[in-house]
Formats: sequence, structure tokens, C-alpha cells
Amino acid sequence: QVQLVESGGGLVQAGGSLRLSCVASGSIFMIKRMGWDRQVPGKQREFVASITSGNSISYAKTLEGRFTISRDDAKNTLYLQMNSLKPEDTAVYYCAAGQTTIQDDYWGQGTQVTVSS
Repeated sequence: QVQLVESGGGLVQAGGSLRLSCVASGSIFMIKRMGWDRQVPGKQREFVASITSGNSISYAKTLEGRFTISRDDAKNTLYLQMNSLKPEDTAVYYCAAGQTTIQDDYWGQGTQVTVSS
């Protein structure tokens, strides 16, 4: 089992920045992929970004250039740097991890990001 705990969400004005963190614990050796998804109430969860154990990085096309995913293996921590935030970025952001590089098997509890206009 893998446990994921997010932090770093909050309220920010449009144009501002936030950095989300996700600490992984448990059977970390099983993880081949980590990433971020987000969800607005009443809408489907959507992919934000991911990074594999081989350092292959993917972003949602609409977010590339504003969001940056990275990780610190020594700290078992995944990050999401979000710049030039827009009100439409408001959502609950979830950390995810997978035992393969193509799907997620574990999720954190989520952290709320609210961007005011």
C-alpha cells in the first residue's frame, strides 16, 4: 500500500503562484508513476501532470507552460509549481501514484486551491 498526503493548497489571487507538495509513504518501491489530477465539484476529475520513474513528464495541454511537476526522491515528495493562476484553476488537487507508468492506483485526500479574480 502507498499513502499520499498533499499540502500547499490555499487561496490566491489571479496571477499568483502556489506550490503543492505530496509526501508518499508505505510501499514506495512499487511506484512507477506519480502525478496530479484536479476536480471541480460536479465535473469529472481531470489530468494535470505526471512524472514516471524514468523521468518522463506529461502535462495537460492547456496547463503546459504554467504548471511544473517535479519530485525529490530523497524526501519521497512530489511537487506541483503553479504560476499565473487563473480562476478556472480553482479545484481540489489530488496527488496520484501508480504501480505502472500508465495508470494510477493510489490517491491522496486532496488539497483545495482557490483562485480569486
